[in-house]
Amino acid sequence: LGSMARRCTGQGWLFYATLLLGWAVSVHGLTRAEFFPFGKTTGDHVLEQGNDLSQQLALDKPVLFYDGKFDNIFPSAESTYLGKMPAGFGMIAALHGDLDTGDGVGKVYYRQDASPATLRQAAEQINRAFPEDDEVREREMEHLFYFNKDIVQPRNSFQLVIASAETTSYAILLYPRKGMQFASTAVGGSSQAMQAGFSKGLVNYLVFSTRQGPYYRITTERETSVRALAEETNSGKRGVWVYEIGTSPYFTSVAPGEVTDLPPDTGLESRVSEEATSKRYPGGGQQVTYSPYEPEEEVYRKEQPHQGPHHGGQFTVHTVQYQPQVVVVDDGDINVDGGFTLFVFSYNSETCANNRNKCSTFADCKDYASGYCCHCRPGYYGNGIQCVSEGKPQRMNGKVNGRVYVGNSPSPVEFNSNDLHSYVVANDGRAYVAISTIPARLGPSLQPLSALGGVIGWAFALEQPGYKNGFSIIGGEFTCQAEVTFLPAQEKLTIKQVFSGIDEHDHLVVSTTLEGRVPEVLRGSTVQIEPYSEIYQYSSNLITSSSTRDYTVSLDDGSAETRTYQWRQTITFQSCPNDEAARAVLPTQMLSVDQVFVMYDSNNELIRYAMSNKIGDVNGEVTSPDLNNQCENSCFTGRHGCDTNAVCRPEQGTQFTCQCAAGFTGDGRSCYDIDECREIPLACGEHSVCNNQPGTFRCECNDGYQFASDGHTCIVDRPVDHCAAGSHDCDITERAHCSYSGGSSYICSCLPGFQGHGRVCQDIDECQSARCHQKAVCYNTQGSFTCQCRPGYYGDGFYCSSEHTKSQCETHRDRLLGSTEYGPQPVPGQYVPTCDSQGAYEASQCHGSIGHCWCVDRNGLEIPGTRTGPGRGPTVRPAVGPTPRPDVYPLPPGTHLLFAQSGRIEFVPLEGYNMKKTEAKTVLHLPEKVIIGVAYDCVEKMVYWTDITSPSISKANLQGGGAIPVIRSDLESPEGIAIDHLGRTLFWTDSMKDRIEVASLDGTKRRVLIDTNLVNPRAIIVDPVNGNMYWADWNRDAPKIETSAMDGTNRRVLVKDDLGLPNGLTYDPQSSQLCWADAGTHMIECMNPAQGDRRKAMGAIQYPFGITSHGKNIYYTDWRRDAVIMVDRQAGTETDVFLPQKQTRLYGITTAYAQCPSGKNYCAVNNGGCTHLCLATPRGRSCLCPNNALGVSCVESEGGRF
Repeated sequence: LGSMARRCTGQGWLFYATLLLGWAVSVHGLTRAEFFPFGKTTGDHVLEQGNDLSQQLALDKPVLFYDGKFDNIFPSAESTYLGKMPAGFGMIAALHGDLDTGDGVGKVYYRQDASPATLRQAAEQINRAFPEDDEVREREMEHLFYFNKDIVQPRNSFQLVIASAETTSYAILLYPRKGMQFASTAVGGSSQAMQAGFSKGLVNYLVFSTRQGPYYRITTERETSVRALAEETNSGKRGVWVYEIGTSPYFTSVAPGEVTDLPPDTGLESRVSEEATSKRYPGGGQQVTYSPYEPEEEVYRKEQPHQGPHHGGQFTVHTVQYQPQVVVVDDGDINVDGGFTLFVFSYNSETCANNRNKCSTFADCKDYASGYCCHCRPGYYGNGIQCVSEGKPQRMNGKVNGRVYVGNSPSPVEFNSNDLHSYVVANDGRAYVAISTIPARLGPSLQPLSALGGVIGWAFALEQPGYKNGFSIIGGEFTCQAEVTFLPAQEKLTIKQVFSGIDEHDHLVVSTTLEGRVPEVLRGSTVQIEPYSEIYQYSSNLITSSSTRDYTVSLDDGSAETRTYQWRQTITFQSCPNDEAARAVLPTQMLSVDQVFVMYDSNNELIRYAMSNKIGDVNGEVTSPDLNNQCENSCFTGRHGCDTNAVCRPEQGTQFTCQCAAGFTGDGRSCYDIDECREIPLACGEHSVCNNQPGTFRCECNDGYQFASDGHTCIVDRPVDHCAAGSHDCDITERAHCSYSGGSSYICSCLPGFQGHGRVCQDIDECQSARCHQKAVCYNTQGSFTCQCRPGYYGDGFYCSSEHTKSQCETHRDRLLGSTEYGPQPVPGQYVPTCDSQGAYEASQCHGSIGHCWCVDRNGLEIPGTRTGPGRGPTVRPAVGPTPRPDVYPLPPGTHLLFAQSGRIEFVPLEGYNMKKTEAKTVLHLPEKVIIGVAYDCVEKMVYWTDITSPSISKANLQGGGAIPVIRSDLESPEGIAIDHLGRTLFWTDSMKDRIEVASLDGTKRRVLIDTNLVNPRAIIVDPVNGNMYWADWNRDAPKIETSAMDGTNRRVLVKDDLGLPNGLTYDPQSSQLCWADAGTHMIECMNPAQGDRRKAMGAIQYPFGITSHGKNIYYTDWRRDAVIMVDRQAGTETDVFLPQKQTRLYGITTAYAQCPSGKNYCAVNNGGCTHLCLATPRGRSCLCPNNALGVSCVESEGGRF
């Protein structure tokens, strides 16, 4: 009877339908008084009486159901589909059975309504069911639809409410105690349990066919599940069930409410006339018998239904023989896209005694029952960790990186570490932003993006009475992820801004990254941006906003064009969970932006933005009743004349005073900095010097001293070579170099082929700058690139010719060989280089006369430090495997695919993204073993595998050596395996023990992470940079793909609908795409886990098992084809097939990278400071003890940062 979503804020409307077939009063269960209002006196429509009837109702705003939108809904009494669920069309069944209303007693009521009380009631139900999501407020809804049905005794009473927003829709179902008089209905001469659930109906399949779409069942085939509807809950209220049933633009699955616990139900027996007998069923229901229903007069307050426009879409609602009451809540712009999180600080359950120094200098620490929180002192504002003085201007500094395409240009404009400076006058909300060194090719086209300074304006916006700006709520440590869509051509730009707090100069530090495409604004054009408003919606650790913005481009010739873009933003942060009062932030606020100014200075390559920002009520109204005429007070308009270093204090009516900010003195109209260093001689302690700064001061330790752990006392500085100790924060050695510079200082620098500031280094894509010959193909690799002449051309890739010309090596060699009548002859005692079959220098060169050998680069130049003396030529590495075999080869340099085939592991070299099938060989041979999963450690060049015959987990060096056991005990069927190359841990699934475990790479430190609600776990992968773990459970009854942090916390289901046998998983960190191969649906699908944008990458495949990815390609093993198949993920086409010489079943597959992927986590340096297991999380890292840590000194610390 309804479809709904999870987060309801903003302008909304409600569609409302109630099913009332029976009624009984119960103090502890749901009562009739708690139903949404219904009946003739409320203005309800009445469905024509009889059986198998329905009626169309045009909705004022669409309902979201699964991934579709519907403008019409059909309250219905049809019984046609009894016993035929799921139906072939979109259907919500509040309780599906066969009862006739033709006797004149049963009635079906429905309507759309806008009663504040009814809207408030819907908001309360949703908020209680989803306590972790954004709060729903009654005034944010504006319309409601109501539907009710009533039938003679014995009868059932229940109600369905649909609350809908622009991006989400919810279904609220209410089943009163003693209102469920029967649980089965007659179907074809037999009795069957009634059904409740949601059905999408038939969906298109392949080209000319359809198949049954997703179907979510609330009840089972047993009557006890029906009776349990009135006894249990998923919303924290007995008999009330809430579901998220539609989201846009991405939909994953129907999501039930999250609160299944009930408060104690004392004295129940005395309140029920007949003692209820109960029996548990798998879904948690009870079978209960009640006394007969007594009719009561249906009289409720009258609400006038809202008359809205008619729309074309159709949506069928089946209430079938009951009194359905459906409520639909529409909620304005809601953005629930995932974002990136940077938490420098994390609260824990300790007390202020040991954590007071973690609060701001201008904050107090307060203990609560569950831990402590920091609170800014009077005169300051922030989240307690970061506090700034009221009224004081705020400065921001940072860097901007980007890769932006302009217009239809095929090549991007790239920039790195451009300076960003911002200045905000906090007492009037005016913000100024400047970004330097923006090339003229891009600068004019960035003018419309005043949004680059938008989050800065929101953070320090002028506060209207009763409202708080961003910094007051979340402080200065947060991450903002925004998507800009330009209309009508749909160009998209992603903006990521990481705010890392206040530095020692009292400046807020921000890092900005731009990536995507913007429409071109011609040079010399000016841009005018109209004032706009933006709705911000708040939850405990997430803020979302969206808006549509118009701007006018004026060209040199005097013509002008108005354009539009859409802005969607997600802000992630960490709030203090211990103070309940701190959660009283308004769930929705509106940022009003006007006086927007933008300009690009082409002479100085500088772009500037300026804007005025106010934060307040979504309707622009003053909501505090105790403030008279405050909307006219100059403190709230910014026109007060106070000094820029003063705070405006509102008084009665339009009166106000100006008060200098902390650290300044004066009358408020003129304020002067206080020199604390001069007026407070002992402001800093011994061995330190005091430096005065505007509004504050800073203590610095003298040379030879450093701050102690308290951050105040200066102690003798004992130099530490962090480079040698490994305690530096440079990127990994494959991408960066740490240089010791004396004392305790060091310098991080990126290696050639990488770019960045040394702490984070990104691969340079040399192929973007046309480094190869025009007749060659460029293949980018980590830190380097290769060039290869196209077919029919010859050369080294840097020069290609249709005629075979000598390469540099061949020219070098032939010049030294000379020519005689007997052919080329070398000059005695002279070194002559050797060239490979492609004409390139062999990597190892030797001088035949003196016996020296050395390594050379691609130009033939000797690499320093590689020369060996006579008799010490290149080492011949032994074959990998427990016994020498002529058909087993060490892994050559480069990137390869590793795959398992019964008792062996083979490799296929990759040239760019293509398989070099002719060079495939066996790298490991283990006869009489069945190797299932394979994983690769790019640091030590080791392959790890699971074996189900032993069972065991082992490893081997791919450059030579035998198998090394890692885990040999307490295993039954180890299958999936994954490596965290940063944290030096391995993860695996056991499909017989039904659990997920982690261990150190030597297997000595082992811990069970997850051992509940698993049936057949197989594939597992980790994303160590972001701290996430993903796994697939191919349970044939309920297959699913789940995720959690790498320490097993924050577990949740990503996908559970339309799955068959999800055998393989892979994650591409470059595109953030999680892909899986399903042998049941015969498809490969992908999604961004943070966005839920599920899509099909390849269909009509046969029986996939393992899957891996590299760049644009996906590679999977197939049991029926006995092959490794390559798929272009973007084009959705099969591009190549490799058939191993041995035709047997293939299992796991992984990518062995030539260099480790870029990125870093908090476990990469010094084991994250942990004593035993360090496991990355999205917020930092957890220190965990192994399960066998008895008697071992081990310290656990979950989820925080160090």
